[in-house]
Amino acid sequence: MVRTVPNRTDLTLPEMILLAAWKLEQQGHSPFSAEDLIVAAWKEFPKAFGLRGYSEQYPDANRVLSAIMGERGLAKRGWLAKVGQKLYSVSRDGQRIAKRILEGKEPDDEPPPTHRLPRDQQKLLLHMLDAAAVDKFVTGQTFDLTFAEACKFWDLGEQSTGETVDRKLQAVEKLLETAQELASKHGLVIQQREITESDLELLRKVHRHLKDRFSRHLMLLRSRS
Repeated sequence: MVRTVPNRTDLTLPEMILLAAWKLEQQGHSPFSAEDLIVAAWKEFPKAFGLRGYSEQYPDANRVLSAIMGERGLAKRGWLAKVGQKLYSVSRDGQRIAKRILEGKEPDDEPPPTHRLPRDQQKLLLHMLDAAAVDKFVTGQTFDLTFAEACKFWDLGEQSTGETVDRKLQAVEKLLETAQELASKHGLVIQQREITESDLELLRKVHRHLKDRFSRHLMLLRSRS
């Protein structure tokens, strides 16, 4: 019987691919090709492995392959065994890890809590990435940015006092610094969404631009007791 891939939001990219590979084997596809695994991973987790802007239509092959062959990928972890030219099977260790995940357990080598962001910081990071201010910055509409949009980006109330302003901006900067370190060393996935170093560098640029653009507004808030 083919086990259903669990609807979990805390899986890493390699874990998602491992489950897709496990399902392929359970369906009788062993060994399987890299292309088979690319499509299978995308079908199971389109948000994680879909081509940006076309996630429901096309897979991002490079993202899947990097999660297989990269420094933190399945091959390095020993979860996949190469059995031919671009042909793979799930190793014994990979089978054991997949079974643990399907049973709702944590993998033995689950990254420690210090390698993940707290849930409130995960929520804030996703909030910032999806903010209107980021869209306008990327599309060159910075002239049209408003202070209200800046406050939403920071998750800051427009009527905040000085102490709150400084605390919130410092928290944002600390979050971006921590997330950058995690992304570079361990990889960062939140709710099946990979947060890349490029994403975080973009947030840094938006943050700096908003601080400079609305420095007078922030100064007025800081003057409040």
